[in-house]
Amino acid sequence: MIEIERLAKRYGGVVALAECSVAIERPGIYGLIGPNGAGKTTLFDVITGATLPDAGSVHIAGQEVTGIASHRLSAIGVARTFQECRVFPEYSCLDNLLYALQRKSLGWTLGQMLARLRPLSRREEALRMLGLVNLQSYADEPAASLSFGQRRLLEIVGTFIVQPRFLLLDEPASGVNPALLETLSAFLRTMYRERPGVFLIVEHNMQFIMQLADELIVMHQGAVIDRGAPEAIQASPRVIEAYLG
Repeated sequence: MIEIERLAKRYGGVVALAECSVAIERPGIYGLIGPNGAGKTTLFDVITGATLPDAGSVHIAGQEVTGIASHRLSAIGVARTFQECRVFPEYSCLDNLLYALQRKSLGWTLGQMLARLRPLSRREEALRMLGLVNLQSYADEPAASLSFGQRRLLEIVGTFIVQPRFLLLDEPASGVNPALLETLSAFLRTMYRERPGVFLIVEHNMQFIMQLADELIVMHQGAVIDRGAPEAIQASPRVIEAYLG
């Protein structure tokens, strides 16, 4: 479903990606872990077209997408969040979700748009999604009234309202308190049950990602050094040496 072949990216003398290759063959929740500077966010940037690689290619659903515009990626079902929380604080939580749906629908055909709006209307679906993260009472409140963790949940809900097939989350647990982390974990599992796809999650909170992910992919010095079930990764000598300590 996602195939990354020999990606390379340098910033001057810094090697961000070193012939990085990995293939994700089936739907699932995948954790992408590794020490700071391992190349995880750069890999996300290349996959989503924000950064052009020096070499290598990205294929999604059999189509080469290396360097294509973000609205074209959205049209084939790719969505992404960033390390920085991105919501409109002056607008209501409901309006934030409706805007996300409008903005990300720019690359859709009419048929894709109609398929994503049935059987619920935009507003009904947005309210349902807010209820899944316990934000329904804030639907008409400005996002500025939310805590940081709640804003993070709102942003993540905004990526799901367009029903992505391929979701890339960059450190969703960062700055989120333990109670909200349980809500986030339950929400992600619910979304996966409803619409199985590839959820690829960069995360430094090991307890969170070990409990959530079906499989972990480990990066170090710009390349993938191991992958497997969380229990196997915890026991991997290469991963212990490079990251877990």
